[in-house]
Amino acid sequence: MGKQNDRVFIYWDNSNIFIGAQALATEREDGTDVRYRVRVDFANMLRLAHADRPVAKAVAAGSVPPELEEVWFQLKSRGVDVHLYDRGGAGRGEQEVPDHILQSQMLRDGIDNNGNPGIVALLTGDGAGFYDGVGFHADVERLHERGWRVEILSWRESCNQRMRRWAEDNGAFIPLDDYYKAVTFMKPSSGEMLAPPRVAEELDLSSRPMA
Repeated sequence: MGKQNDRVFIYWDNSNIFIGAQALATEREDGTDVRYRVRVDFANMLRLAHADRPVAKAVAAGSVPPELEEVWFQLKSRGVDVHLYDRGGAGRGEQEVPDHILQSQMLRDGIDNNGNPGIVALLTGDGAGFYDGVGFHADVERLHERGWRVEILSWRESCNQRMRRWAEDNGAFIPLDDYYKAVTFMKPSSGEMLAPPRVAEELDLSSRPMA
């Protein structure tokens, strides 16, 4: 049982993480339609985020197209608090709503645990809005100033470089690229050009950076 201040609060921007996985799959996988066959292994991704420390909260946000129904079921079954939005909602940007959901929850948790800060494990590469004092990067800096430790989990190429450098200097940056074969798997292809499935490898936490 970890110390109370080792509690991990996980905030998962599903769209950002999944799009990054699709991009890397085109570089690392063989076969056809790799962008459409790659999937995130949720058990390993969650374990990479908490690194066997006690989880105080895990929140994910994303969209509700029918093809993602299995995604959300898997996250909910692992105790993740899932917040969904409708991409077809009038006047809503594709990523605006889930970002705001996660940022609001993160700041509320910061206030509610003001006297006992823990560890923020943020799964996103989106650092937009920093110079206007808004967005993920600005908010994790606010929490860090109040005693929270911060860990950013993102793909190298899709992570905002300013946020990445800040995390490396002030907390921890965990490049998902280093765990690609463990946090993703490949579904088999269908049709004439068949490609075999790939299962996720065992997750090795021995070299994971820690804040």
